[in-house]
Amino acid sequence: MRCATAGSTTTDGNRAIEEAYEAIVSELGGAPDVLFLYASVEYDAAAINARLAELAEGAAIHGGTSCQGVMTQQGMFGEDGRGLALMALSDPEGAYGVGMAHIGDDPKGAAGEAVQQALGASGRIGEVPELIWVTAEPGSEEDVIAGIEALVGPKVPVLGGSAADNEVAGNWFQFANGEVSSNAVVVTAMFPSSQVGFSFHSGYEPTGHTGTVTRADDRILYEIDGRPAAEVYNEWTDGAVSDELDGGGNVLAKTSLHPLGREVGQLESTSYFQLSHPDQVTEDGALTLFSRVEEGEKLVHMTGTIDSLTTRAARVAQAALETTFRDSDEVAGALVIYCAGCMLTVQDRIDEVSDGLNEALGGKPYLGAFTFGEQGCFIGGENRHGNLMISVVTLYE
Repeated sequence: MRCATAGSTTTDGNRAIEEAYEAIVSELGGAPDVLFLYASVEYDAAAINARLAELAEGAAIHGGTSCQGVMTQQGMFGEDGRGLALMALSDPEGAYGVGMAHIGDDPKGAAGEAVQQALGASGRIGEVPELIWVTAEPGSEEDVIAGIEALVGPKVPVLGGSAADNEVAGNWFQFANGEVSSNAVVVTAMFPSSQVGFSFHSGYEPTGHTGTVTRADDRILYEIDGRPAAEVYNEWTDGAVSDELDGGGNVLAKTSLHPLGREVGQLESTSYFQLSHPDQVTEDGALTLFSRVEEGEKLVHMTGTIDSLTTRAARVAQAALETTFRDSDEVAGALVIYCAGCMLTVQDRIDEVSDGLNEALGGKPYLGAFTFGEQGCFIGGENRHGNLMISVVTLYE
């Protein structure tokens, strides 16, 4: 297994792709077997994917749009909201397949179809992949995970991130083998020749504020403990959304350091949490979220700082190494998903995030995307969709 990454902020999209591809081929010493492409929406998604498919004929290609740019071991590629990067894998003894299906009104079915395509393309139909990497349109990620698990079972780790744009305007895209969609799920079935590590976590800690969901509908949280959710949340956060309680409004930036958590499990008596990011206060005092909550679930007010978000990615990468009992000098490369909301919160210090990842991964190649939803597998084996979270997959030589 060998990996290489390269990025570009060149204004012309085709030239940017050509620069990045030429660099990774030079680094690998030949054509790749698999390519991961993440790019901001400032580029023409159809054009850059068509050009990449021409350049990398025969390679499996997986990707999507990323908020404001991308990140590699060379740092942030994001100039005026424009940037792209490639990660290439050369693994002739492994097998990889990419599939894409349009979500429509059946996200679970679409995910299953994409998995079937990916398994077929890998040549490993009937076998269980080591890992599934996923990119989907934001909005139905829980059903996407359910659809993947229906095909490969709940024990296969599912990691990835939801496509993003620069302004939460719905301009995101998903990429597969030169094709582009705005309403699809893309999966890569990975059968690498070497071990993989993974970790899914966040930079937030629980506070003493807890409550029970007493009324909810999908991603709308109406009541906590029988009271309007926004009112309770405002009390927990010492007035973070006071201005929006009367009439509602967007609170995305105000809530980035105050997600709502649900305990998924415990490791040695320490709880780990799946997070939800509030983005709107409605006129009737509800909170809209970027992930689903269910009535009866216990919510915990979580809190973070710019410092904790800046350092956490490196700790997640280290945790991925620890799951395989491997050192960074054995790493071939890594895939990193870092929530766009976290990135925007620490944007002035994003170089520190990159530097921390470099230190944890021993300077090895990695590709990081900034997403509008994160999918990952917790230490207990639970595949989940969350917000304001970080996923890392480590690949080994």
